[in-house]
Amino acid sequence: MLKVNEQKQKRIEVEGRSYDRFAIPTPVIAEGDDLDALLTQLVLPELKTGDLVFISEKMVACTQGRAIPLSAIVPGRLARLLSRFVTKTPRGIGLGMPETMQMAIEECGVIRILFAALAGALGRLSGQKGWFYQVAGKKASTIDGPCGYTLPPYNHYVVLGPSDPQAVARHCAQRLHHPAAIIDANDYGVEILGLWPTSLSRRRLAAALRDNPLGQSYQRTPVGILRPVGEREAEVCAKLDAMTSGLTECQTDHSTRLN
Repeated sequence: MLKVNEQKQKRIEVEGRSYDRFAIPTPVIAEGDDLDALLTQLVLPELKTGDLVFISEKMVACTQGRAIPLSAIVPGRLARLLSRFVTKTPRGIGLGMPETMQMAIEECGVIRILFAALAGALGRLSGQKGWFYQVAGKKASTIDGPCGYTLPPYNHYVVLGPSDPQAVARHCAQRLHHPAAIIDANDYGVEILGLWPTSLSRRRLAAALRDNPLGQSYQRTPVGILRPVGEREAEVCAKLDAMTSGLTECQTDHSTRLN
């Protein structure tokens, strides 16, 4: 079932091209859930020629068993110390609690986190933000801790970033025979963690999803569809219908017009 979440617009224009964005409700995703089965049951029946599927990184991570209960995490002294210096913002808790910082240390290694902390301190002195995560890397920046808007039961979990999101995007695209993206999104912006085919523009896709049409709290819509509309839609469909079946870079480039 396709829907448009509350306070999210259905249609968006990016560089003169229009797209509709649909969200797809799912059950609460848990460890052991089969991502392939969920996509086949819930997403595949809704797809039309030209669609791109975008999937929340948290949905992927949960199916990979990368959601860790807070009760299973024992923060060390370093994690308790460093978490005190993390700036907390409306975007989320980030590494601003000992449990999330401890998982960052385990994911990235003590040495890298120490260098990242040093870079962050130097950045603050010079009035620059983001140096910590530039050094710590994606494994640290994609860690999510529980917030006031986190959907239960994950308000008692730390969710790590997905393992190899680019490979997951490729697998999903090949399974669905449509372009696919793994995204890290909130109401403040979006980052494309994985995208297949690689010839599509991450910048344009991020612009098309910039207001996070999936939502980030009670909606339970961790997967969505980006659909081209307007005069180009008929042209796109005609070209694709004339091609042989199967996912190729050429087909997916034409299907989304994001290249």
